Amino acid sequence: MEPSAVLQPVSCDSDVVAARQLARRLAVEIGFSRPDQALIATAVSELARNIVKYADEGEIELCTIASGTRFGIKVAARDRGPGVEDVELAMQDGYSTGNSLGLGLPGTRRIVDDFEIRSEPGRGLIVTVAKWR
Repeated sequence: MEPSAVLQPVSCDSDVVAARQLARRLAVEIGFSRPDQALIATAVSELARNIVKYADEGEIELCTIASGTRFGIKVAARDRGPGVEDVELAMQDGYSTGNSLGLGLPGTRRIVDDFEIRSEPGRGLIVTVAKWR
């Protein structure tokens, strides 16, 4: 499988929709089941929505990945917003600094296979996730 990558700038709700659609299209192309296509689209939507809500702008990078005979999708959500002061706290269900249900990051972690978060308070956040077929 030929690796492919696409970058989606994110600064408004329509960019969230575009990133979600790109993720679903890529998931279809590499043969994910319909339920996994929905999980991938949901993860991308949550990550992109966080960019709009907390950082104003950033980007979602989607790329295909391979390991042996396995294929998957890797998503990197990057912004240059305020970052997260306490990553451990932010990963707890119900914690929110933005008057939400606090399920975005913890929920995303539950529906993907690999999850990594790196924050530099005052400089931004990078969340990288992967889902394997």
